[in-house]
Amino acid sequence: MVLVVSVVKEKLREIAEILYQDTSSEDLETFETIELSVRKHILETVAPEIGKFFCNSAGGSRAGRERKVKTCIGQIKISSKQAVRLKLKKGTRVSPHLEKCCLLLVANESFTNAEQDIEILTGFKIPHTTQHRLVNNYQLREPKITKKAKSLSVDGGTIRLRTLLGNKSEWKNYKAVKIHERVGTAFFQNNEGLLDWVNQQSLSRSVTCLGDGHDGVWNIIEQIGTSEQRREVLDWYHLMENLHKVGGSIRRLKRVENYLWHGFINDAIAELNQLTKKPAKNFQNYLRKHCLRIPDYQLYQELGICIGSGSVESWIKQIASRVKIVGAQWNPKNVSQILKLRCAYLNSKISLSISA
Repeated sequence: MVLVVSVVKEKLREIAEILYQDTSSEDLETFETIELSVRKHILETVAPEIGKFFCNSAGGSRAGRERKVKTCIGQIKISSKQAVRLKLKKGTRVSPHLEKCCLLLVANESFTNAEQDIEILTGFKIPHTTQHRLVNNYQLREPKITKKAKSLSVDGGTIRLRTLLGNKSEWKNYKAVKIHERVGTAFFQNNEGLLDWVNQQSLSRSVTCLGDGHDGVWNIIEQIGTSEQRREVLDWYHLMENLHKVGGSIRRLKRVENYLWHGFINDAIAELNQLTKKPAKNFQNYLRKHCLRIPDYQLYQELGICIGSGSVESWIKQIASRVKIVGAQWNPKNVSQILKLRCAYLNSKISLSISA
């Protein structure tokens, strides 16, 4: 092995000398220009030959039509038979690893910015239109958990849709679910898909399901697992947010808060009976509606049972940081895929979950 390394280094010094002579003086003035010049030589001259040799040696027959494939080591020619042997997708002009590099960027920024950044990072320009097709054509596997889920939360987000020229854009809802301390995902106008995904996961004998007061969220939660298995909990922080909309005496609000913290719903409702304004009546109705979802929060906290849905709220904010970038409008047909891509990135699963 030592001998091999020594021989390789000797040959590389010879190659380096040839390439140095072929480099303009302007490209030898600073460390950065040297770095970029060396990368250019490697991508255009050195690495493609090495890659070609490896592909020819491992790929077998060179029969069939040749095509050029952009890779992280330069453009490499490969025959159709070699492509089959090496599991390269039919017709693709971008290598699997370079595709993943594009996906990592697109999961975080606009397609236009990804085009600029991939060129800076790799030396190759992959047009934003190519990256757009790449995202839409990839099959992204839904995440799975290996340990039993003890708690999860569900919430909704919004995304702006592109409409016909001259019409106002539309905002539509999507639903997201976060299995606490595990993974999350999101579905666009596909509650059945979300439920199928959740119910296919490994759920504990008793799973805590958290949500705010929206009917759409509870319509989903009510179909997770079985009624015996499911522990429905109204998010404490949303409960307090709604309480403070009542207004009025701070002391009264503190008393109501204390009642609710211990799960004394009737006492909380009675405390507000003297108030006649609509916000107070609305809150009383809110408590009656969700009475079975309001536990003894103090006890739950002592037992280590989750009482807040902040996990899914944070998840939606992270999704929004990609899908709601300035000026973003989405074709309805592409929304599900960009949500999957963003979630795969947030789950740190892109490199593991992508399949042709």
